[in-house]
Amino acid sequence: MDWLLFLTFLAATAAAATTGAMFEPGKWYDDLDKPRWTPPGFMFPIVWTTLYLAMSYAAMRIGLIDGTAQALAFWALQIAFNTLWSPVFFGLKRMRAALIVLCFLWLSVAATTVSFWMYDPIAGMLLAPYLLWVTIAGALNASVLRRNPQFA
Repeated sequence: MDWLLFLTFLAATAAAATTGAMFEPGKWYDDLDKPRWTPPGFMFPIVWTTLYLAMSYAAMRIGLIDGTAQALAFWALQIAFNTLWSPVFFGLKRMRAALIVLCFLWLSVAATTVSFWMYDPIAGMLLAPYLLWVTIAGALNASVLRRNPQFA
């Protein structure tokens, strides 16, 4: 375990988490028409904390392997899209634009997962729950957009 490398990746995820904290859902989101399967609000910080720890550990594992520059570039790309989504959805209240960001996030998480898997199956498996969560988030974003077209 390379603690410095792990903490560096964890700092990147903390930066992404900061935008989530800065652009909280608030009353606007609470008042939207949402599907019944919307996860309860208390789940989001628990899930994201777990995912960010797993993402950081997976990236640390890959960072210790020679020749993994492209895999780590995919990781950097996905954390950039991850950081962008909350300000677009909650800050600007642009659900359609947020869904586009989320599509790019999903593609970059999928690319990261596959590339990590190729070098270290454990690292790839650590990202699988993240890909699932982003899939759920995309379905939720699309459903909320469909139910609230005034916020496209």
